[in-house]
Formats: sequence, structure tokens, C-alpha cells
Amino acid sequence: MEYKISELVAKTGTPKSTILYYIREGLLPEAKKLKSNVHRYNNEHAERIEYIKYMKNELGSSNEQIRVALENRDESLSSSAARLAPLMHTLSNIPLNAQHFSKKEFIAFYDVDTKLLDTLLDDGILMPLSPDDFTDKEAAIIRLVEDFKEVDLDYELLKAYVHHARELASIEYQVKDKFCDIRNEDNQTTLWKIMFETLFNAKEYLFSRYTHKLFFQGIKDEIKTQEN
Repeated sequence: MEYKISELVAKTGTPKSTILYYIREGLLPEAKKLKSNVHRYNNEHAERIEYIKYMKNELGSSNEQIRVALENRDESLSSSAARLAPLMHTLSNIPLNAQHFSKKEFIAFYDVDTKLLDTLLDDGILMPLSPDDFTDKEAAIIRLVEDFKEVDLDYELLKAYVHHARELASIEYQVKDKFCDIRNEDNQTTLWKIMFETLFNAKEYLFSRYTHKLFFQGIKDEIKTQEN
């Protein structure tokens, strides 16, 4: 289906100036030119605009990240690292302004016990982005482990977190594979939105709510015990 610029504006809720900006930035293809002043847009333009809006509003992706992802839109989600690029940074949970250290620098800067560091790496409790790329995120986990040890809390509890994190990651990867099986040009934006919402909103909602539910029940049980 083809659209006039006014119809594309109405369909996507995106101002004309923004659509033309996306074209200049290489995020949208050029419109089909019928005459010097007559242009037509199509469903691909509408689909891309929705994808761009979601990536910018929900994930804060830059034009360059979105451009790289769109350039690889015809590749399989399972094989295209570039298509996943905007998602991967968000999943890493590392702030853009984070200070990065080599392993040697990290040990010196945070005065980390080398033996403890290697144990946490072996146990999967520390997961730097690469063997020689550490940030304050890793330092915070080490401090948590030290607090566990200070009060004699069972270290196996943290290892249980690791086990369930791996299991959840496996499930999420299976979801991604299912998307690959059914993905086409008409549904890719919806599928990406489902994936983002599942990974970042639904996961937080479900885990926090189940924790809340269990803790709340514990409080109710404690009050009932005291009343009896």
C-alpha cells in the first residue's frame, strides 16, 4: 500500500519533519518519486518508523545503532550480531560512562584479593564482558560477597542465583529462536517489541512481584503467629 506524506504522518503519528530527517539520516529509504513534487511511501516506511521510535524511546538507541540494525534486517536474528547490537548493550547493564579496567588495573584500583576474584570468576558469580574488561559492576558484586562472608551467610545462596540466571537465559534464547522461525517483513517490529518488553519489563515485573508476594505472605504469617 502506498501513502502520501500526510497519510504516513497520520498513520505513524510522526511529524513530516521527523520523517524527512530519518530519510536524510539513512534510517528510512527514499520515497518513490512520481513527479518532481509527488512522492509516495509504503508499508516499509511505516514499519521502520515504528521500529525507530521504539528503539529510541524505550532503549535510547542512537541513529548509528539503529542504522546498523536496519542494514541487517534481512539476516536471521540467530546469526546477525549486528541486528542484535542495540539490544546487546542494554542487556550488558553497563552504563555508557562506566570506567573500564584491565584485570590487573581492576585488582590494583579496588584492592581486590586475587584468589577471591578467580574463585568468583570460576563460579560464574562475576561475569565481566571480556576476560580483561572489568567495571564497577564487578566491584559491587565483590563487595556483596565480602559482606556475605563477614556475617557468615552461606555462599551457596549466590551460586543458586547463578544457576537460575543461566536457566532463565536459556529460556530467553529459546524465545529468540521462536521469533526467528516466524519472523517476516510484516511482523518484525512487533516481534522485536515483544522481545524487548519480555526481557526488560515482564522479567522485572514477574520477578519483583513474586518476591513481593512471598515476602508479604511471610509478614502475614509472622503477624498471625504473634497473635496466636
